[in-house]
Amino acid sequence: MSRLVLASSSLYRRQLLERFGLAFAVRSPDVDETPQDQEGIAAYTRRLSIAKAQAVAKHYPAHLIIGSDLCGVCKDRFIGKPGNYDNAVQQLHHCSGQQVDFHTGVCLLDSRTGRHQYADEISQVHFRKLDDETICSYVRQDQPYHCAGSIRGEQLGIVLLDKISSNDPTALIGLPLIVLARMLRHAGVSLP
Repeated sequence: MSRLVLASSSLYRRQLLERFGLAFAVRSPDVDETPQDQEGIAAYTRRLSIAKAQAVAKHYPAHLIIGSDLCGVCKDRFIGKPGNYDNAVQQLHHCSGQQVDFHTGVCLLDSRTGRHQYADEISQVHFRKLDDETICSYVRQDQPYHCAGSIRGEQLGIVLLDKISSNDPTALIGLPLIVLARMLRHAGVSLP
């Protein structure tokens, strides 16, 4: 199978996947991302990563479908995409001086067989203590409304952090390429 599909509307995931130099299609999965009752973060990112791949597989019956989801947790509270300025400011106040564990789930689904590979990459992000002026200035400049945790670590958001601990630096951007490369090789895809 030589055809890949990225089940995502994320520009960041698309840019990351382009690094492999492989041809791929992109389709938005249109999946409800509301957490279920009593659902932990690892179960949440797993469920959504697989659901996104399965939703797109209906349109691509003989492909390898990549689904991914990223969410954080800080003080037992899910930290997702803020959507707007006020929510982003509120999230950053909540994360100020805290460690946020971001889980990036990635699923590679073979739509011919229905079998999938799955992994959960965890990035520990340590936010420095942030004051109101810093938070408001950052949010106005970077506008991280579509980024989990209101932080664009690949952009200006890096200045809000003390430390990032991760096995895969691309996981925090939304698609863990080290793990995905391993999955693709296991599925028979030749990578440079």
